[in-house]
Amino acid sequence: MSKFELKLPQMGESVAEATLTSWLKEVGDAIEADEAVFEIATDKVDSEVPSEVDGVLVEKRFEVDDVVKVGQVVAVIELNGESDQPDAGREAAGSPDAEASPGSSDTPGKQAAAKESSGQAEAAAAFVEQGEKTARPAPAPVSHGDRFYSPLVRNMAREEGIGQEELDRIPGTGKEGRVTKSDMLAYLESRGQEGAVRSESEPREAAATEAAGPAMAAAPEKGQAPKPAAAATGSPVSISEGDEVIPMSRMGKLIAKHMAESVSTSAHVQSFVEVDVTRIVEWRDRVKADFEKREGEKLTFTPIFMEAVAKALKKFPMMNISVDGDRVIKKKQINLGMAAALPDGNLIVPVIRNADQLNLVGMARAVNDLATRARNNALKPDEVKEGTYTVTNVGSFGSVFGTPIINQPQVGILALGAIRKVPAVIETPSGDFIGIRSKMFLSHSYDHRVVNGALGGLFVKAVADYLEAWDTERDV
Repeated sequence: MSKFELKLPQMGESVAEATLTSWLKEVGDAIEADEAVFEIATDKVDSEVPSEVDGVLVEKRFEVDDVVKVGQVVAVIELNGESDQPDAGREAAGSPDAEASPGSSDTPGKQAAAKESSGQAEAAAAFVEQGEKTARPAPAPVSHGDRFYSPLVRNMAREEGIGQEELDRIPGTGKEGRVTKSDMLAYLESRGQEGAVRSESEPREAAATEAAGPAMAAAPEKGQAPKPAAAATGSPVSISEGDEVIPMSRMGKLIAKHMAESVSTSAHVQSFVEVDVTRIVEWRDRVKADFEKREGEKLTFTPIFMEAVAKALKKFPMMNISVDGDRVIKKKQINLGMAAALPDGNLIVPVIRNADQLNLVGMARAVNDLATRARNNALKPDEVKEGTYTVTNVGSFGSVFGTPIINQPQVGILALGAIRKVPAVIETPSGDFIGIRSKMFLSHSYDHRVVNGALGGLFVKAVADYLEAWDTERDV
């Protein structure tokens, strides 16, 4: 039978994995080309993944809340015309013997396919029969009772020599207390730092070389719990009576991880410039009504600032780069990320592609469209990837300036502060005097590994110069 493997597609330049949040089709269901099969989520966007072919879903390789790497096979679809009974797919996924029909052992290739299907069926049984242990020959931890472990977690446990008893003691932060990949990584880090609580049945190889002798390699006494994973990141937080414990959302956890990784990856440095935007404020006040009437779009300050940033990136192309190990990738396209706040308090960064090629009308349309669809959770995966530089408007919340965290793998991010009327010294040929001006701060965070202070400062100064030299007679 001809089958199609539906894989997790590339979701963005810096996205290597995604969380499977729901299945939209069940084994045995008929599927049409371009019909959504499952939903995934990353720290950037939620999205449906469609089928590329017509057929019948015969196998699901992952369960809800599992972490899937880009390129991994998530589902197997039997192409139309190959089977008259949709229920055949259920037998293939639910029975180890379903593929072992007389015709399935004619060739070595079919024998291998039968063995692979059998192993996948056993894995599927572990998902649904959470109260039973699987009959896998390898001595790997399994789900049991109220402890469910995804294939990824079980594989990590097996590779790290974590036995069933030790795995059962690891606290989970996932849905219904499930142990997630992040929980495993945190525990392994703590385990390595604290001297390793080892499984009685699977002692680590490293224990044989420890100078402390066999006693140190022994498993902890029954009832002795390992130090909590939180110890790797700080002291445990005490919870007092009356405190409310609010679990972080899935997107919130992913964003937190992404931000922490950025701070540990890039050497963040900031430069600040105060800008006089009086000319822009007066010009916008004069043209915004006619602009909205003619174009059907509101003219906010954001597209004006984005235009200035695009011009500055064109002047300083070494700010439009990414770091790849010991290589610097100089980007040809100028794709501006625009940080947008979501109603739930999280953040998403849609991307304006080829921003340097847009006029002000085109920029205004792009900004308004992406901001609206971001708030409505209607962005497509392609619209949040391949950004080369990011702009965030902290002034919309009243902040005067900020120190934003770089959106990896980019090397810079610009924060726009609130526009305020302030007294300022105005220089004229006839002397200086005090006047009221509209001013704001530009806060530029950049990666000091590859961007020195001169480049970082000159770049943000160029943005300021473009804004202060705004043509008040400009047509739009």
